[in-house]
Amino acid sequence: LGTPPRLLPSPAHTAALSLAWRLPGCPSSPSVALQALPVAAPPPSSSAARQLTPMAAAPVASQAQAVLRGRLCDPAFVHSRLRSSPDTNYSKLKYLVSSSVSEACNNSVLLLGPRGCGKGAVLDMVLEDLKEEHPDAISVIRLNGMLHSDDNCATKEIARQLCLEHQLSFSKMASSDDNTEFMIDMLRECGLAHKTVIFVLEEFDLFAQGKQRLLYSLLDAMQSLTSQAVVIGLSCRLDADQLLEKRVRSRFSHRKLLFVPSSLDDIQRLMEHLLMLDKDSSLPTNYVTEYNSRLTSIFSNKKFKGVLDSLTDTDATTSNILRFLFRVVSYMDMESGFLSMECFTDALSSMQRQPKMDSLQDLSILELYILVCMNRLEDKEQKSYNFNTIMKEYKSIQDAYKTSDKYATTVCFRAFEHLLDRELITFADTKGRNVALEYRPVKLLISSRELAQSLKLNTTCPAVLQKLLDRERYM
Repeated sequence: LGTPPRLLPSPAHTAALSLAWRLPGCPSSPSVALQALPVAAPPPSSSAARQLTPMAAAPVASQAQAVLRGRLCDPAFVHSRLRSSPDTNYSKLKYLVSSSVSEACNNSVLLLGPRGCGKGAVLDMVLEDLKEEHPDAISVIRLNGMLHSDDNCATKEIARQLCLEHQLSFSKMASSDDNTEFMIDMLRECGLAHKTVIFVLEEFDLFAQGKQRLLYSLLDAMQSLTSQAVVIGLSCRLDADQLLEKRVRSRFSHRKLLFVPSSLDDIQRLMEHLLMLDKDSSLPTNYVTEYNSRLTSIFSNKKFKGVLDSLTDTDATTSNILRFLFRVVSYMDMESGFLSMECFTDALSSMQRQPKMDSLQDLSILELYILVCMNRLEDKEQKSYNFNTIMKEYKSIQDAYKTSDKYATTVCFRAFEHLLDRELITFADTKGRNVALEYRPVKLLISSRELAQSLKLNTTCPAVLQKLLDRERYM
């Protein structure tokens, strides 16, 4: 058969062999040293490479989780879809402001819509884009009606920001007339220098209260041919322009952009935009494909539609959606590296947590007895009851079921006071303040459903209480 071919050691093995000769205590025979060297494992097959092991999925999952969190914290990425369509308010507002900057004309516009619909985010995107396109031709002055609704305070803030923008010294002792005159002079100088001053007035309806001297001075100064300014007002009142006086309204351009709340389809498209991974990312291609396919199946699930309905019933604003998605990403399974339906349901339950339910979990057995007795009295349509009435119901339960949970009246009264302090029960009226506590009528501040749910979640709750509550509900 012949002698087998002789295996030559690799350079790495040669280096290890030379190191073994130098170390004390190593065998003197090179053959023995070669036997101690590790044998290289065969390369993995293609089918095994497609499946990520738990050890390999952990760093990939951490990297994907970091990418998703970075998206959710980046307002530019969240609203980047608005740049692609010419019919969005972003495109309309950018065209309006950019034409005012390039054509050196004055303009005014109102952004109207409910809170949380994206007015401020769209405006910030437009201003950032215009600053990149015209870095030396734009100056932004921001005011808020909750802080600067007073005319003197507003003119002082405008003067301060103008001085800060153009590196001028600001005088805190200047009067309101001096600040107004300074503002008019700066508008004229900026117009001669072909620089547009953009005034952003948040809570615009609060500036429309009182004498409206600031709005009149600002819009009147924009009537000059030498000035170059844009006034952008943001308000959640759809009739904000109707609050203006006649002299102010005549100088306003009456341009309005209406922002409406997002529909369920828009919210789902936003979630897909934020959670879907790009195929050209640094993550493995097989992982991205499997991740996107699983996420697509979740979005088409009826259970996800129910989660989305429950989420938008309370708050459908973009900020609430982002908070929800951040919780979803935090619940990602780090072993598999994928999002599941449980991530969405757990995130929803954590956002819908009620303080009363948390308080019910820490109650003692005696306090649970008192709540069940009060619920039984209300089911019996007893209009008024007090501590003594509750104790009679408690004793009737003890006599009927012969339970071992018997407590003295003084101990029960302390538990009754503790329930009052935790605001799980309250007094039915405020008339008998001089009456002793045990004689004052009380009422429950929790529903039967909340009480039943807390009894099921409480591991120390006696079975008698659950039977009593279920029996009363189904009678």
